[in-house]
Amino acid sequence: MNDIPIIPLPLGPEKHIALIAHDTKKADLLRWAYENKEELGRHALCGTGTTAKLLTRKTGLPVRGYNSGPLGGDQQIGARIAEGRIDFMIFFWDPLAAQPHDPDVKALLRVAVLYNIPIAMNEASADFMLTSSYMDTDYERLVPNYNQAIADRFAELKD
Repeated sequence: MNDIPIIPLPLGPEKHIALIAHDTKKADLLRWAYENKEELGRHALCGTGTTAKLLTRKTGLPVRGYNSGPLGGDQQIGARIAEGRIDFMIFFWDPLAAQPHDPDVKALLRVAVLYNIPIAMNEASADFMLTSSYMDTDYERLVPNYNQAIADRFAELKD
């Protein structure tokens, strides 16, 4: 897997951002989003269940909601990342609270890293990402082409 082909994925000035928060961090994300609603309003937003509803209610921003995290929302967000439909993720998570859906969270983070999307895991990293010069400009994200790598591997087996 050392020589996996790379696909450049161009991102325009409007980014597709997933907003997620564990229950104990929802208030922090809501406050942060409200403080940053002008910048967030320039982008397409989505989130898991309750978080998306609360964000829309608190900020007035349209946030497309998926299922609650424990009911498959984390997996839905992960699928959108794999499809290239989410450009980065802001996930305020609680490292001190056990989550009943920890395997789903781990899978979501794995997919995000696998597909090379930026991930903010707390307010400080979210501030840095949102104020980055890349937020309102084009950016070329390099994504490994795993499908091509698998096809190449099968072709080698046939030889």
